[in-house]
Amino acid sequence: MPDAFVSGAPVRPAPAPRAAESLAGAFERRSFCAVFGVLGICAGVLLLAPTVVVLITSFTSGFSLKFPPPGYSVRWYQALWDSPELIEAGVLSLKLAAVATAISAVLAVAAALALARRREGWARAAEAVLLSPLMLPALAIGLSLLMLFNIAGTGLSFTTLVLGHIAITTPYILRTTSASLLQMDGVLLESAHSLGASPLYVFRTITLPLIARGVLAGAFIGFMYSFDNVAVSLFLSDARSEVLPIRMWHIIESNLDVRAAAVSGVLIAATLVLMVLMERVAGITRHMR
Repeated sequence: MPDAFVSGAPVRPAPAPRAAESLAGAFERRSFCAVFGVLGICAGVLLLAPTVVVLITSFTSGFSLKFPPPGYSVRWYQALWDSPELIEAGVLSLKLAAVATAISAVLAVAAALALARRREGWARAAEAVLLSPLMLPALAIGLSLLMLFNIAGTGLSFTTLVLGHIAITTPYILRTTSASLLQMDGVLLESAHSLGASPLYVFRTITLPLIARGVLAGAFIGFMYSFDNVAVSLFLSDARSEVLPIRMWHIIESNLDVRAAAVSGVLIAATLVLMVLMERVAGITRHMR
């Protein structure tokens, strides 16, 4: 009797093995990972290569920016201490970034408390307006603020520079603070209100401790962006408010001074150290998702 019949009933043949399909799927997954891995490596090299070149050049023993350097020395890092104009510009940049970040943190926290949990159309529109500097070119923001201050007749000063930096740092703090508020359990606030706690007491004892890391993460990002900003500072600074990025721009434009590379090396090292500290304290990457 044929094998296709057992006890008078037909038996269906076994399905064909799917080994070929499994191999094809595994090949597709591996090829996908390989392609994007290569693209990621290429992107990382393109992003890191200029930084590495600047760091190596900052240790040159020559008198001009040249890569590769003819020799290596720390003379240009020592020369920074004998450059009062760079020190003054650095102190002014620190002051500007600190003042702008502090005011932005207060404004951003207040805006996040008012808008984060609302779903009305006006709330979404207000949030979009406050976050719009993240999507606009910095040059456009600087030029528009310059025109606004000229129309108002206020002129340029350290105050206008602070206002411009507040406009570009507030969205970063607002974004991370709103994310922290959305992750917070609203039952805690309802319980505190039901027990008779005042809104200020609830904010001080419950809300602020829970969103503190988000505020710190946004403040760190805003501080670094303000300190290193060129476009807005270029439009809004006057002769007495020359911040460090503008000063570096001028010395590179005039004579390719190697001190600019040394300043860049100091800033890169300080940024890396601060990033590690803030990641441990505030968890920046968790609040940027």
